[in-house]
Amino acid sequence: MNELTSPTAERASATGSAGAFWRAMWAVVWKDLSAEWRSRELLTGMLVFAVLVILIFNFALELDAKARASVTSGVLWVTFAFAGTLGLNRSMASEKDRGCLDGLLLAPVDRSAIYFGKAIGNLIFMLVVEMVVLPLYSVLYNTNLFHPGLLLVVLMGSIGYVAVGTLLSTMAVQARTRDILLPILLFPLVVPVMIAAVKASGGFLQGVPWEELKVWINLLLVYDVIFVAIAFMFFDYVVEE
Repeated sequence: MNELTSPTAERASATGSAGAFWRAMWAVVWKDLSAEWRSRELLTGMLVFAVLVILIFNFALELDAKARASVTSGVLWVTFAFAGTLGLNRSMASEKDRGCLDGLLLAPVDRSAIYFGKAIGNLIFMLVVEMVVLPLYSVLYNTNLFHPGLLLVVLMGSIGYVAVGTLLSTMAVQARTRDILLPILLFPLVVPVMIAAVKASGGFLQGVPWEELKVWINLLLVYDVIFVAIAFMFFDYVVEE
């Protein structure tokens, strides 16, 4: 009888464990969104920074329409990268300064749920900034950025950037020089995703055939999958240090 019921018990245990994982992950996301809704510190800083970068580029690059089209993807991803780094740094620093990080680590949940919760929260903040930057850039540069392919690249590039950034910000937050350490660790690792995102974004805006863009889209996809898997496997070891 025990042999017959044990597989059912194992499946029930696995289902319960999966349910606890999802509940813990979304609890972390909800906590971050609720805290940001009350303070509006993180998102406001990211938005102000991104808008300033766009305005500076707008007045610095006094180019004709054709030249502006060629630099659009580079300007966009420079803006996204710097604003995203600011958000990643402040997201984990606020947890550390308020003592919330220790509380999260003491919670009886799988620590990978904490990672995915923080990563999803950071991704949401980054996407909100991008939703503001894209129409603002379109107005200032007189360029239509609402291309389905470009939006897909923005999403895939943001996922890769946040996947690596959330893991590294957890490492850097323990250091005294965390504001400087995170960009030093992050930027070399995100070079592949930034190059692929810039190339794919520029290709979609310039009407490059899909066959030429496929290699960059595949690179983004592979990067996202690999680094999400790496973060899933190593987050426990990172937070223990």
